[in-house]
Amino acid sequence: MAEFNGLGIGLHNLSRLSPAQSRSISAENPKGEKGKGGMAMPPLDDNGKPKGSARELGQGWKVRPCISLQPGTTTTIAEIDGPGALQHIWITVHPDWWRRLVVRVYWDGEETPSIEVPLGDLFCNGWCQRCNISSLPIAVNPAGGFNSYWEMPFRKSARVTIENLWDDVCNGFFYQFDYALTDVPADAGYLHAQWRRNNPLPYMQDHTLLDGVVGQGQYVGTYIAWQVNNTGWWGEGEIKFFLDGDKEFPTICGTGTEDYFGGAWNFEHPQGQYGSFSTPFLGLPQVISAGAEGMYRSQQRFGLYRWHIQDPIRFQQDLRVTIQALGWRSGGRYLPLQDDIASTAFWYQSEPHAPFPALPDRNGLEVI
Repeated sequence: MAEFNGLGIGLHNLSRLSPAQSRSISAENPKGEKGKGGMAMPPLDDNGKPKGSARELGQGWKVRPCISLQPGTTTTIAEIDGPGALQHIWITVHPDWWRRLVVRVYWDGEETPSIEVPLGDLFCNGWCQRCNISSLPIAVNPAGGFNSYWEMPFRKSARVTIENLWDDVCNGFFYQFDYALTDVPADAGYLHAQWRRNNPLPYMQDHTLLDGVVGQGQYVGTYIAWQVNNTGWWGEGEIKFFLDGDKEFPTICGTGTEDYFGGAWNFEHPQGQYGSFSTPFLGLPQVISAGAEGMYRSQQRFGLYRWHIQDPIRFQQDLRVTIQALGWRSGGRYLPLQDDIASTAFWYQSEPHAPFPALPDRNGLEVI
């Protein structure tokens, strides 16, 4: 039996002992050092007296549970020397900041990030309104506790930054990164995540979730924040996976939007309502109604996720992923839609990766 290194832990191997070393980074231990958590001292006022909530209790009593992010700045919130793997991330901050903050992750000293996503979308909350998620890799719990369990191995180093795009100070940014220092198998890929938006989607064009991916890997997940700009049903479009040299036609083609996200027949349940759901691998957890007129009105907003954990989509050379926005018009004819679609694609691949398209500015990210 191969040596167990502490990665890929599940109920089937949780009992196996490992030489891996557990560490954690937070505002109370910003470098994740052994035996150095909770060492912050209460700050002093102008008279040299302790101030803050722990002023009477002192060191070791929740002195520095969070940080503030200054306007227009990028803050490194985790920097780790490998080999190892991030195993759990917890973050919380007020929903107003979920599209104002951008998370970037760099593996092994790379110059361009492998993960570049607005904070909320990274945790399946793209509309800046709290939505609980009960899935295997992402859990969002009352009231806005973001949790990620994506396994994120690295061989040399990991660096996580957060950029504040706004003109205001972001106060009350709480975070914790739980990780293991351990050997990484030779065949372990690096997690990547990329955000794209069409607002609106050009007429008779597909929304591109991912393009230009070069290397070997597997596609593992999709999150979409989708606003419908027409009345009527909006989910007839097909998702397409172009693998390893596919040109005009894909190797994998879905049968419809709600089908890809694990639902059926317009997500209706009961009649006249959307049947929201959140499961380990897929869900429609968020439905933001445009009013009391019913489920087929314009301007409704949806959050949908689909994790390819049991069925990863493997590619050897390259990958492109698109989805159509398709509704109905008179006479039983399809209507190409011009919706607001913001997607986050998750995949593992070998490095180096191709540079991402430039992320839109804050106006291009803003929920409006």
